[in-house]
Amino acid sequence: MTEEQVILVDKDDNQIGLMSKLQAHQIGLLHRAFSIFIFNKKNELMLQQRSSKKYHSPLLWSNTCCSHQRVGESNIQAGKRRLKEEMGFSTDLEEIFSFVYKVSFDNGLSEHELDHVLIGYWESSPIINISEVEGWKWMSIEDIKRDINLRPQIYTAWFKIIFDKFYKHLKLNT
Repeated sequence: MTEEQVILVDKDDNQIGLMSKLQAHQIGLLHRAFSIFIFNKKNELMLQQRSSKKYHSPLLWSNTCCSHQRVGESNIQAGKRRLKEEMGFSTDLEEIFSFVYKVSFDNGLSEHELDHVLIGYWESSPIINISEVEGWKWMSIEDIKRDINLRPQIYTAWFKIIFDKFYKHLKLNT
C-alpha cells in the first residue's frame, strides 16, 4: 500500500509540493485539509469519536469527518470520498469557509492546515468504519458549545478551533 500523501500549500492555498502525511505532521508543514459538519433536520451536528487506533487524538470527539485532499480532487470530491470511507454514507456538501490553524500534540506531531470547512445534511445513522471511528452521536450546537466549555479534554484540539470559527460563522449568517 502506498503511503498517503498530503498537498503542501502556501497561505493562499497554492500547491507547492507533496509529502507523506506522517512526515508533514512530524515537521508541521502547512498542507490542505477539510473538515465536514453534517446536520440533521433538528439542526444537530453528527459528531464522531476517533478510533482508539489513531496515532494522535484517539477516542476524542470531533466533527463528522476530517481528512486531506488527494492530488486532482476538489474539496467537495475529497469530502464525499472520505465521508463514505469513514461514516459509510454520501450526501451533497457545500464549502462555507476556509482558514489556517496550527496545533501541537504531546507526541511531537502537529497539525498545520489550511482547512476547508464543508457542510451537508443527513437523516439516517452512519455505517461507521471501525478502523477510523469508535462511535458517533448527534448533538445540538448549543449543547456542543456548553460541553466544550465544561469538558474540553474530550474533544480534538482542531475541533475546538474549528467549532469556534463555525459557531461565529453561524451567528453572523442567522
